[in-house]
Amino acid sequence: MHHYSRPTRRRMLRNTLQLGIGMAALVGLGRAYAQTSAPAEVLAQLPQARPTGKARMRFLGLSIYDAALWVAPGFAASAYATHPMALELRYLRNLNGKSIAERSLQEMRRSGPLQEATEQRWLRAMLEAFPDVKNGDRLTGVHKPGAETHFFLNGTLRATIGDPTFGPVFFGIWLAPWTSEPRLRAELMAALTP
Repeated sequence: MHHYSRPTRRRMLRNTLQLGIGMAALVGLGRAYAQTSAPAEVLAQLPQARPTGKARMRFLGLSIYDAALWVAPGFAASAYATHPMALELRYLRNLNGKSIAERSLQEMRRSGPLQEATEQRWLRAMLEAFPDVKNGDRLTGVHKPGAETHFFLNGTLRATIGDPTFGPVFFGIWLAPWTSEPRLRAELMAALTP
């Protein structure tokens, strides 16, 4: 036979206090994230960059990378391609650079039809920009609207793609309404007001 004991005032006070401490810790974590500074390569390109969100990409239950987005003041999710931004992918497993480039192109096709010549030019550029990565490597892309896209590996400039039409489609893999990963998009832009 189970006897229910009515919580004492002291126990209720202790539980409330513990809940309050737990909530304060969560708020503190949120503040710590908001104050996290961008990597040096991002700050060099976007001095006023601020974080908007982070997300983990999983495929078939496997963790692939952690993504983080930094944007300049005035960034609007609905017009992401017209704003400076940086996206960092911190890889959680070893991946082949050719596979990364080919998968990126496959995702970019979701934006609409691309000309064959454009696809081939962009694939060649991504093959140069994306090396084989290992667990812990960081690949950071910095978008300059109407200009170029820079790619950094572990903080060192790896490649610049000068085609101004490349950046909006490439970053759309994560940020456009046509993304195949709407959860990632929502988490990367979590700190933005609608």
